[in-house]
Amino acid sequence: MTLAIATALTANLLSLSAYSSTISLSTLAPDCSTKGGERIFKTKWAQCHTVEKGAGHRQGPNLYGLFGRQSGTTPGYSYSAANKSMAVISEERTLYDYLLNPKKYIPGTKMVFPGLKKPQERADLIVYLKEFTAP
Repeated sequence: MTLAIATALTANLLSLSAYSSTISLSTLAPDCSTKGGERIFKTKWAQCHTVEKGAGHRQGPNLYGLFGRQSGTTPGYSYSAANKSMAVISEERTLYDYLLNPKKYIPGTKMVFPGLKKPQERADLIVYLKEFTAP
């Protein structure tokens, strides 16, 4: 591959990445449902996380106040160095990408959850978390 082709390909990928980060959750999964998210939370996340204000940590941190918070900063929870140094702000898009494969998104994370491959499941969980972790 020539340098010119590699440079053009890199520019296109960066452009696509910037574009994809502006796509809304409702575009990715137009039928998002809090009910579907609650089902996913209860069956796949509740054993490790809580969402209620003042609830304790489990294997994972309490998620109350999740949106707008930087990764690795929940008081009283012992995060991996990888999670602390990643410094990701929890928003719809970052969570959507993270939930696909947490270990790939933050290499070295302690989170054992394998991820949610289906876009609809990720969107539903995010809608649920957005409602039930809001201060």
